[in-house]
Amino acid sequence: MRIECIAIGTELLTTRRLDTNSVWLGERLARLGLGFYRKTAVGDTREDLAELFREALGRSELILATGGLGPTFDDFTKELFAEILGAELVEDAPSRADMVAFYAARNRIPPQVNFKQALIPVGAEPLRNPVGTAPGVWWEDPPGYPGVRIVLLPGVPREMKRMWEEQVEPRLRPLAGNARHTLRMVVAGVPESSLDERTREVRERHGHLDWTILASLTQVELLVRSDDTALLETVLADMKPVLGADLANIGDGNLEDAVLDQLQARGQTLAVAESMTGGLLSARLTAIPGASRSFLGGATVYSPAAKAALLGLPAAFLAEHGTVSEATTIALAEAARTVLGATWGLAVTGNAGPGAEGDAPVGTVFLAVAGPEGRVSIGRLIPGDRSDVQLRSAAAALDFLRRQIDRS
Repeated sequence: MRIECIAIGTELLTTRRLDTNSVWLGERLARLGLGFYRKTAVGDTREDLAELFREALGRSELILATGGLGPTFDDFTKELFAEILGAELVEDAPSRADMVAFYAARNRIPPQVNFKQALIPVGAEPLRNPVGTAPGVWWEDPPGYPGVRIVLLPGVPREMKRMWEEQVEPRLRPLAGNARHTLRMVVAGVPESSLDERTREVRERHGHLDWTILASLTQVELLVRSDDTALLETVLADMKPVLGADLANIGDGNLEDAVLDQLQARGQTLAVAESMTGGLLSARLTAIPGASRSFLGGATVYSPAAKAALLGLPAAFLAEHGTVSEATTIALAEAARTVLGATWGLAVTGNAGPGAEGDAPVGTVFLAVAGPEGRVSIGRLIPGDRSDVQLRSAAAALDFLRRQIDRS
């Protein structure tokens, strides 16, 4: 199935807002064994949109568009598709009722302009929006384009995601049929080039399959696709001894999922103390549903005063060892574990720049884990700008903890 994504909104063409919707949709399609063959971001210009819509109708079997379903002057996605396809827009009574109820629940009356959102092209079906006012559209076999499906979704991520999960994905699942399946292996602590060399023999052995290596600041993903799930299981069995402990996760999850799965399987808990990462560790962990079963919490101890007040590190200790040091990081991991009564304590300190901090050059990072069998720490020099160092340090801390739990 040739699937195309169109992300609509002039703001997506600037540095103010990223198109995260298409990335999320791509991940959800991959679970179905489907994927985009084209992805476009386009501004709120009628001429550009109309040209793109016509092109998409002529080349794609499934068109997913996000954005342009709101009530304002620059929202005209439905109108343009209806115009191009020669379909009339008519008000959908349930969509109007949903909108009235949405505003009534907030003791408000919807402005008249909002009711244009309830207009649906004749021949299309509305997709109800349980968390907003803009319904989506499912349009199968539009006039002149048999076999084509058009899905229009709001640009607001939480609305788009809810509607996809509840109304769009269930309709697409039967269409996936014999679509290709993807085996995703998340590898940590290994550069992309090293992973390429290390896995070459296995990839060549299964060279008829579709392989991809994707590198980010925090991990490397090794993807392989096939319509034969048994063959993918064989690939995984061949790859496991090659990757060893560097294989952090298999499937949809990332490092934080792997850590939480380890903890939950053992009935253990975690507390963190982070300085230079400024809460990134806690944010990554708490983004996972159910994290509270294992993650007790943590402290962002950015300043010496916070390290003393929240986790009890004496001022004299900090003066002797500094805020960025192995000794301080170990003390923070032990304190976090003790204060919250956790099985494991994880701490990270460092200097993300822009200038040196004491004897620690930019990129200096210390990681420490305190656990049932004692404590372990490591120092690293991480390259990149301030944001890069922070992101990489949070990932390195999670991976360091993952490996210690595995060894326990």
